Amino acid sequence: MSKKPELLCTPADLTAAERLFKAGADAVIIGEERYGLRLAGEFTRDDIKACVKLAHAAGKKVYVAMNALFHNDKVGELADYIAFLKEADVDAIVFGDPAVLMTAREVAPDMKLHWNTETTATNWFTANYWGRKGAKRAVLARELNMDAIVEIKEEADVEVEVQVHGMTCMFQSKRMLIGNYMKFQGKNLAVERTGQSRNMVLFDEERDAKYPIFEDENGTHIMSPNDISIIDELEEMIDAGVDSFKIEGILKSTEYMEEVVAAYRAAIDLCVLDRDAYEETKDEFVEQIEAIQPANRKLDTGFFFKETVY
Repeated sequence: MSKKPELLCTPADLTAAERLFKAGADAVIIGEERYGLRLAGEFTRDDIKACVKLAHAAGKKVYVAMNALFHNDKVGELADYIAFLKEADVDAIVFGDPAVLMTAREVAPDMKLHWNTETTATNWFTANYWGRKGAKRAVLARELNMDAIVEIKEEADVEVEVQVHGMTCMFQSKRMLIGNYMKFQGKNLAVERTGQSRNMVLFDEERDAKYPIFEDENGTHIMSPNDISIIDELEEMIDAGVDSFKIEGILKSTEYMEEVVAAYRAAIDLCVLDRDAYEETKDEFVEQIEAIQPANRKLDTGFFFKETVY
C-alpha cells in the first residue's frame, strides 16, 4: 500500500485553521506578511502560538512562511523571529532566501526547513543541493508536469511538496505597481486600498480571463485566472511517494476551503486504501469541487499534463 501524502492548506485565521483541521488537513502554512509571501491571512505572534497549541493537541503540524525576498533592512530581524518560532514549537519554517537558512543554523539548528522559492525548484539536483545545505523539503515549482514531478521524487533526497489545488502566482514585482499608477492618476491611495480584500482584477477581454491582482508589503502580485484542481489525478504522485499535497487558500473563503479540504481528504484516503473505488468515484469528486467553484474561477489541470512553455 502507498503511503498517504500530507494534506496541507493555508488558513485565513485561527478559526479557519481549526475548521480546516477538522475537515481533514494534516498541516497548515501561516505567518506574517512581513516575512511570508502571499499568505491567506495575517497571523500575529500570539496567533501563531495559539495555532501551534491547537494543531499539536490534534496531532497536526504548523509551518510558518519566511519565504519573502529579504533586503538588508530586514535581515537583522530574522534571528529574533526564528528564535520566537523555535520557542513557539512550530514544526517547520518555509524559506526561499539563504539568509533564513543561515540564521536558522545559528538560532535554531534543529528547526526543520522547507525550501520554497515558488519558481526555481524544477529539478532534483537543485532540490538535493538545498537538502545538503539543511532543507528537509523542496516545494516544487507549479510549472512542472507529472513526469517531471515523479522523476524528481524518485531522485530527491528530501521530501517533495506539490500544489494540487487553487490559484498560482504568475507575476510578482517588489514595486508597488498599482499604488504608483494610482498616484500617477492623482487618486487617493487611502481610499483606493490595494490589498487582497479589494478584489481587483486584470481583465483580458480576448481570452475572457480575470487575473486577481493585489499589493502588500512584498510588492505587487498577479494571480492565475483559473484554479488548479487534480482531485481526479492523484494516483501517479501517490504511487511515487510525493510527501505533501498543498491546497492554496489565498483569496478563498473558509467555507470554500473547508469543502475542498474535506473532498481531497476523502479522495486521498480512497486512492490509498481502495484504488478501484477511487477510480469509480473520481467524477463525483470533480462534481463536488465544481459545485462550489466561484463563477469566474474555472478549473484546470495547470501544467500537470503539458510541457512547460516559457
